[in-house]
Amino acid sequence: MATKVKDLVADGMPNSIHPNPLISDDKLKQLYSAMLKCRLLEERARIITKQAKFKDDHYAAVGQEAAAVGAAIDLRPEDTVVPSHRDFILNFIKGVPLTAIFRQLYGSSTSPDKGRSVPARRGHAPRNILNTASTNAAQLNFATGIAAANQMKKNDNVVVAFLDEGPASLGFGDEALKFAGARNLPIVYVCRNNLRGESVSVKLQAETDDTSLKAMEYGFPTITVDGNDAVAMYRVAQEAIERARSGGGPTLIEAKTYRWHGHAEIDPAKYRAAEELEEWKSKDPIAAMERYLTGKGLFSGAWKKKISDAFQKELDDAIAVAQKTPPLESIECLDSLSSFESQHSSGRSGHFFRA
Repeated sequence: MATKVKDLVADGMPNSIHPNPLISDDKLKQLYSAMLKCRLLEERARIITKQAKFKDDHYAAVGQEAAAVGAAIDLRPEDTVVPSHRDFILNFIKGVPLTAIFRQLYGSSTSPDKGRSVPARRGHAPRNILNTASTNAAQLNFATGIAAANQMKKNDNVVVAFLDEGPASLGFGDEALKFAGARNLPIVYVCRNNLRGESVSVKLQAETDDTSLKAMEYGFPTITVDGNDAVAMYRVAQEAIERARSGGGPTLIEAKTYRWHGHAEIDPAKYRAAEELEEWKSKDPIAAMERYLTGKGLFSGAWKKKISDAFQKELDDAIAVAQKTPPLESIECLDSLSSFESQHSSGRSGHFFRA
């Protein structure tokens, strides 16, 4: 699989994409396995959403697995991930247990946030994954603030912040990136440029399709990479992360990729042509990685089936555990009813309201 990388701002970024351009066979297989599992996880979440078993809409990243896996797979536990609304799979990549992920999706009272957050706002404090803000551009302020705190503490932790192409065009997102450049903060911004924001084409937002060109004024390196190429994403992200960790400052990685489904499950995405979607599906990052591994003698259909079958079983088990725990609303309803019955039996007056 050819890596397609365009270095738009060379200052501070070596010409070679990675000090050691060779990635081990084990790492290549790990990248593929993680991408395949992310695809299976996303598709299962979409099915359950359509069954109306989650209490919120779902924002799928199907088609964008290479960008997420390549950038986050080797992060340390102490590193912070700041997701956008379409980064459900980052929880899995950074090691959040599947049971915790599905408890969050189901709004379970035993989820990491006790079921009180909207499922689309998925974070996990033990893994340093920030809850998602409603506005992705505002999220960049939080990410940049965490990077500033790490710099003040003089540790070598990094922040990896994910965004789509729209937030960098908004004032408060733009200001966050400028501040990071001025302060030389330890942060990597990963922009998945999928040609449109929620529904508006990027061509109606700026004169260029390249977010990295708009970002040249920030004062730090910007790289445009084929976001469907897991090898390219991994090489670029690893160099950017190590650069930030060693005091070299921020990097903006623009990953050219594409979301297969609408902005959310309720969005039929009629604003794009069927031909456009089919063209990008032909660039499926998982299929591309399979061809690459096949060329190196590292892939077989039997190996893929083994990974898929085992992970589907893990998904089944995690969902079964999540379904056994009632949602927070049911817990609160039962508590209120118990309180009402206690007051009633003791002769005290009380009121119990059902939504």
